Amino acid sequence: MTNRKSTGPQLKTQPGSPQPGEPVYLMIGKLRRPHGVKGELWLELTTEHPERIRTGVTILIGDEKTEVKVENIRAADKLWLISFAGYQDCQEVEGFRNQWVFIEAKQAAPLPAGRYYHHEIIGMKVFTETHDLIGVVDEILVTGANDVYVVKNDKGTETLVPAIKSVILEIDKEMGRMIVRQQEWL
Repeated sequence: MTNRKSTGPQLKTQPGSPQPGEPVYLMIGKLRRPHGVKGELWLELTTEHPERIRTGVTILIGDEKTEVKVENIRAADKLWLISFAGYQDCQEVEGFRNQWVFIEAKQAAPLPAGRYYHHEIIGMKVFTETHDLIGVVDEILVTGANDVYVVKNDKGTETLVPAIKSVILEIDKEMGRMIVRQQEWL
């Protein structure tokens, strides 16, 4: 763990992060160009669980989170072809071109024990093993080897905590807290 002084404005949440109480959305793919004349679009999936996107499932499109119900989805090479209930031709779906596709976090596949979605970690209070408050997880840096939690205290000082088993001793989602092994430089 290392400390760094924040140079930017002090935010209660990261830009683009939901405010407390707002729904959390997970990006699952990106719509590409329409295909044919019957309202299908190419879909590039970014989820590890494509089986969760099936006929009848409601997904959200774009920044406006336009709700649509999946009418049909099928694999086609490396992409998928998808159509939506109520959209019957290519002109009706043209506005969805190059838009991100989301689901509500509550629809996400459960992760194995010891693994967490980023939205479950951001906002957690972080304590040392002697119960001293370090701060709150404000951001997650995705590196090649492991994630790094940016923990910010009330003075704006950031502490970088590597997300590795030897440092993270406990994560309690229900209590919204994390216990970390105190490092000599902390």
